[in-house]
Amino acid sequence: MLGNHSSATEFYLLGFPGSRELHHILFAIFFFFYSVTLMGNTVIIVIVCVDRRLQSPMYFFLGHLSALEILVTTNIVPMMLWGLLLPGMQTISLAACVTQLFLYLSLGTTEFALLGAMAVDRYVAVCNPLRYDIIMNSRTCIWVVIMSWVFGFLSEIWPIYATFQLTFCKSNVVNNFFCDRGQLLNLSCNNTLFIEFILFLMAVFILFGSLIPTIISYTYIISTIIKIPSVSGRRKAFSTCASHFTYVVIGYGTCLFLYVKPKQTQAAEYNRVASLMVLVVTPFLNPFIFTLRNEKFIEVFRDVMKRCSQLLKG
Repeated sequence: MLGNHSSATEFYLLGFPGSRELHHILFAIFFFFYSVTLMGNTVIIVIVCVDRRLQSPMYFFLGHLSALEILVTTNIVPMMLWGLLLPGMQTISLAACVTQLFLYLSLGTTEFALLGAMAVDRYVAVCNPLRYDIIMNSRTCIWVVIMSWVFGFLSEIWPIYATFQLTFCKSNVVNNFFCDRGQLLNLSCNNTLFIEFILFLMAVFILFGSLIPTIISYTYIISTIIKIPSVSGRRKAFSTCASHFTYVVIGYGTCLFLYVKPKQTQAAEYNRVASLMVLVVTPFLNPFIFTLRNEKFIEVFRDVMKRCSQLLKG
């Protein structure tokens, strides 16, 4: 415990409950997930960059989404894995805690902005295919990506500043495996009701600000697909959107439960499980969701592998 009028200069991360044996099992599972996440998303980025057949807005956005997944997981998961191998609690400095939380929230916000842009891209591709190349030209795509990154980082400056202006005098033990904002608010001896309400409004704005264009886009997409007379045509049109739609359901569903609630300081176990979904499971699924049923990507991947094998033999 800290003194009544002192604030924490470092925090202890409680991590995961359970025995050492359970921690070693969790380490093996999460290390596997993290390794696949790094390899899978890196493969997507490399192939999108090197092959001309994937030089389209959809794959351009996918490359940035994969980069975001790598950064989000690398920001937290390596430290989480190290904590599973250590006896007792992990120590993290105040500066490192600020940086970790800022990157976590900024990268997540950027990802939602990008998902909204990808939904609009799919709308134009399905509902207005003749003007697709004109509307989604390279300049537009570059500006959309730049604005997504800028918005993601600028929008989280005030929430982070407000969170760490609080005085943490109750304790400096964070009941999670990273600097979770909800648990940090639990440690504050200030009245956090106002800041929690503002954070709630900001979460609503960020999530629904990108979710509403997604819902509108898919409403038009579905109505357009239904009007296509041939079964093969409907299947082809839907296949261009299925992976993005699946990812949206998983990503938004998890984050709506985690962030869009008036009370930020909810149960630690709830936070821990939801955070694992965001940080470990969703990034792990990303390469599979966007590539397994994508015939064009699989064809390009095979060609790239053939070229690599020929270079190695030569």
